[in-house]
Amino acid sequence: MEGPTPVSALIHAATMVTAGVYLIVRSHAVFDLAPTAQQGVTIVGAVTLLFGAVVGCAKDDIKKALAASTMSQIGYMMLAVGLGPAGYVFAIMHLLTHGFFKAGLFLGAGSIMHAMNDEVNMRRYGGLRRELPVTYATFVLAYLAIIGMPPLAGFFSKDAIIEAAFSAGGAEGFVLGAAAILGAGLTAFYMTRVMLMTFFGDKRWAHDTQPHESPPVMTWPMIVLALGSVASGGALTIDGTLQRWLEPIVGTHAIDHTTTAWAVAVGTLAVVAAGTAIAYLRYAISPLPTRAPTASALTIAARNDLYGDAFNERIVIRPGARLARALVAIDHKGIDGATIAVAALIAEASVRLRQLQTGFARSYAASMLAGTALVIAGVFVVTSW
Repeated sequence: MEGPTPVSALIHAATMVTAGVYLIVRSHAVFDLAPTAQQGVTIVGAVTLLFGAVVGCAKDDIKKALAASTMSQIGYMMLAVGLGPAGYVFAIMHLLTHGFFKAGLFLGAGSIMHAMNDEVNMRRYGGLRRELPVTYATFVLAYLAIIGMPPLAGFFSKDAIIEAAFSAGGAEGFVLGAAAILGAGLTAFYMTRVMLMTFFGDKRWAHDTQPHESPPVMTWPMIVLALGSVASGGALTIDGTLQRWLEPIVGTHAIDHTTTAWAVAVGTLAVVAAGTAIAYLRYAISPLPTRAPTASALTIAARNDLYGDAFNERIVIRPGARLARALVAIDHKGIDGATIAVAALIAEASVRLRQLQTGFARSYAASMLAGTALVIAGVFVVTSW
């Protein structure tokens, strides 16, 4: 997140998202023959989408909040590909629609930072919708798309994944579907939080800050991405466009509806509305302090990425470093030491053997005589037995 915003937009909208999702979908023939691996992918996807959503709820850095959102949306895609043929098309669809609205959100964040002297703390924003009208309008469309508001792009792709999760059937399908719907509610909460803290409420920026709209070279890409956030979902869904295009690769699969599509849509929209309302009550009714107040243990954990980095540091990095140091010591003192010892032994033996080479003919004749005497003696001993 410390890199330039266009790079962040590219990574989070395309590169980072595409790699793993595309790999699994393209390797579907292998995963279709490994149900245990598929189940592992769905579990990782469900955990990831909730993990990223919870982290996003507590971030005050606008780019870090969007980064956590990317983690959550990748979780949706991985959940879909783990469902097998029922989810391959929807995973690719969400990958494409997410590319539009996430790139738009990141470029919008960059436009906001440009207007606010590179300030990233949303607690020092507020009331920017009048100062940045184009950025605000495009950000709103991307926001509505990511929370799944119909008829924008996210509604078509995310609701399809939720429906596919429920169609898995049994307890597994219920758990996966419930996790996906809960993630939709959390997405609505943290994205509404970003909107309210950035564009609404009192002006909380520094006195020397003069917010201003970005130049056309920055706003035009955001407008294009906003249009994609609106239209891409419908364009990929109409007449099964994407499904027919992917059919030669992943085949076709009709979802066994354990719930009707409209029931999933209504339930998801209800959860999204609840998440939006909670964020509104929390961040729009009362004044927002410029510094984060004392928070609960869960909020503190979310601000620290649920201690994922600390866990990796303690469980993986430190033991791994100790193991690496031990292996280096074994390599240097054991393997290299043995090699050096053999070389030293050969060198020492060569030095001592070289002393036998005097260059005097009489010495060599004496050696030959001694050798001949030994051979004769040996022969005599053997024949005498």
